[in-house]
Amino acid sequence: MAVDKEKLQEESVIRRFYQIILSWDYFGTAKSGLVKVKNRYTDIDDYIATYEPLIFEEAKSQIIKEKEEEEVTDWKLGVVKSWSEADDFHFIEFPCEIIEGESISQNDLLLLSKDNFLDGKRLPTVYAFALVEHVRKFFETRLVRVRLYLAGEFSKFNTDNVQSCPRLFNMRSHLCSLSTIAREYVAIRTIGCLPYKDLIISAVGENLSTEVEGWKIPTPLREYVDNTFNQYQREAITAGLSSKAFVLIQGPPGTGKTQTILGILSTILHATPTRMHSKTYELRQGPQLPIEEKRRHWGLASPWLSSINPRDSLMPKDGDDGFYPTTGNELKPEAVTSSRKYRVRVLVCAPSNSALDEIVLRVLNGGVHDENDRVYCPKIVRIGLKAHHSIKAVSLDELMKQKRSTANKSSTNKQSSGPAGSNDDSIRAAILDEATIVFSTLSFSGSHVFSKLNRGFDVVIIDEAAQAACDSHALPTSKQSNVTPPSQTSPDLLVSILTLGSQFQLWLRCSFSHSPSQAVEPATLVPLANQCKKVFLVGDPAQLPATVISDIAKNHGYGTSLFERLKEAGYPVKMLKTQYRMHPEIRSFPSREFYGDSLLDGDEVKSRTIRAWHDYRCFGPFCFFDIHEGKEARPSGSGSWINVEEVDFVLFLYQKLISLYPALKSGNQVAIISPYSQQVKLFQKRFEETFGMSAEKVVDICTVDGCQGREKDIAIFSCVRASKDKGIGFVEDKRRMNVGITRAKSAVLVVGSASTLRRSEQWKKLVESAEKRNCLFQVSQPYSAFFSDESLTSMQTKLAEPSQVIGPTDTVDNDEQPNNAVAFDDQAQAEDNDDGDVDMNDAGFDED
Repeated sequence: MAVDKEKLQEESVIRRFYQIILSWDYFGTAKSGLVKVKNRYTDIDDYIATYEPLIFEEAKSQIIKEKEEEEVTDWKLGVVKSWSEADDFHFIEFPCEIIEGESISQNDLLLLSKDNFLDGKRLPTVYAFALVEHVRKFFETRLVRVRLYLAGEFSKFNTDNVQSCPRLFNMRSHLCSLSTIAREYVAIRTIGCLPYKDLIISAVGENLSTEVEGWKIPTPLREYVDNTFNQYQREAITAGLSSKAFVLIQGPPGTGKTQTILGILSTILHATPTRMHSKTYELRQGPQLPIEEKRRHWGLASPWLSSINPRDSLMPKDGDDGFYPTTGNELKPEAVTSSRKYRVRVLVCAPSNSALDEIVLRVLNGGVHDENDRVYCPKIVRIGLKAHHSIKAVSLDELMKQKRSTANKSSTNKQSSGPAGSNDDSIRAAILDEATIVFSTLSFSGSHVFSKLNRGFDVVIIDEAAQAACDSHALPTSKQSNVTPPSQTSPDLLVSILTLGSQFQLWLRCSFSHSPSQAVEPATLVPLANQCKKVFLVGDPAQLPATVISDIAKNHGYGTSLFERLKEAGYPVKMLKTQYRMHPEIRSFPSREFYGDSLLDGDEVKSRTIRAWHDYRCFGPFCFFDIHEGKEARPSGSGSWINVEEVDFVLFLYQKLISLYPALKSGNQVAIISPYSQQVKLFQKRFEETFGMSAEKVVDICTVDGCQGREKDIAIFSCVRASKDKGIGFVEDKRRMNVGITRAKSAVLVVGSASTLRRSEQWKKLVESAEKRNCLFQVSQPYSAFFSDESLTSMQTKLAEPSQVIGPTDTVDNDEQPNNAVAFDDQAQAEDNDDGDVDMNDAGFDED
């Protein structure tokens, strides 16, 4: 009964969401009434009143956002084939030709109009949003069924107050999928159904001063944890065995966050509730039977004591019934023994597909450990889109193919019953029910297939719970068009559009935007609707936050993650402090500035990150190149920035590195990073022009947002901003700085204008740190002079006193000159005969 009640509530919420969205006149929802996100809320009503307007504000921005390079889209002609009315909505079906390169799917938002319109022309008077219900084949084309709401607009989300108004003016429509944001809206409106709603609302909800052990693990498994993980990882894993509903784990760069998740999976899958081990209960016993009679009863109740366990005789042996083989995986499948008294199911989520697939691959390659410390591969399923080819064997689509194939063979001579769609849903649910661990993105965990499961999940683990999903470009600001609004209200659309056989214009984009879910708080609530008992939030608030399209919503705190809010409210966090990625001189600055000087170096991390290029002071481990002549510029029609001088210098720097150390040309060991997408595009274009090959074959060139989660031997960071009196924009975000300078294992080379960056308090500290460590280099054109043989010889560490700073508490050697920055005068530049161009032969690419 409770489940049915929750389902009815969810249906009511989603109907309300569609009514509001489809009634919009673009700016129909007023911005007034927005409230900033708080650390704590008084009750559920206070919580919903804060997040509901912010979700709709973000939804509007997703609908109207424009790309930096807008795709040309054409209007399509549609003809109404059928229409109906139900639950205050109108539904129409129409055939639509989808050409190659276009797509249309459920929950895509379309714009229907009696006439098309162009810039500078008056808008038509009859048009409306339409939400795709489903798409099916119709002869040589597709039959599209859409939902419309035509009664009017709602005033401030009050569905009892419907107002008629002009339709959709002053804006250009950019259509998108509403699946993700609809699921987040449902999660917010139904938060009252969660068993730990009080914890989420108040950020307390339980006694935080003690950690009562709610779960126990067998001795062999505990010994594995003690011998495999460092102190801070063990503390995080042990916290997962407490009785707390929420466990927060902060994982700074290189601290083994994914490895800790694997440890949590091993322990939580094979732990048993403490109450099962309790010996405090007194059992009331009746009269004792004679021992012979007891043995007779034992034999009848337990036939396997004298023969094979009946359950064991039914164990699958040919890979069927959920025991799926995995390509290249030699681990044995799980065999549940009769000694396992408690079975746990886990849902693992992440905002992005790439982050999710990383954990799936680690489980497939390394497995988990059982109660006897034996490695095995549990039954796992990866659900969702864009699964990486390396984990295809456990993707839901692949397992569906296997199940269908098996079902077709077994029913060759039988007549199938029921529609194919419902049968597919049953197969999906069966596969997920059999799995021990299900992997899903945050958004996909709210898909309808989860509602069909016979059993929910005991534990939910959310990775990157405080960070952004990886994006490849910065988001531009939405712009208004010059379209003149109509001077009259729209006529009755039911008459104008929904008449059978009437024609209308359909605005279809070539590819619809299915944005990855971000770790904003509403997104994090989506997988919790599965009524789990324990939640792990694993992430790092010091790295990039979730991407929010709406500046208004962002300024009201919509980008704040649940992890970050709970932490700010005082909820305890287990931090992983031992890092294994970075050379100590790279680690020292972010540790001091972003992690309270708490990061420690793992065993031999220094010796493992020392490289041959460290023989030159200008090649790491940490360097700052101050480009004097650099100037920022904004390409026409773009909100992004470029710096041509920095591109020139970085290409010289890269060319010299690979000419001295040819091994860097292979294996993508170098990353060129910039905060701005236009600078990244300029790097890619100039790289191909200079070296005669695509950059992606030898070096990663990406934005800061796009490189989060990656690591390279060398990271070259181009800051771009260089001006006499301007600010530095979002480069000032310390989380963006943290991500950019912690991607490198052996050398991080920062290129920028020191005078410009000093206007930021955080960047001023970085520049001063470079000066104190004697690794700030002043560079002037021609840049070839900086990399001449003579200047490189002067920067060899064997000739110059090396820096002694290797940790956050170490001090600069007194013999060093803190301001001994390397500069080249005009005479030295004039003496160099190089013409300033990068020599392709020196780079050595023509030899490959």
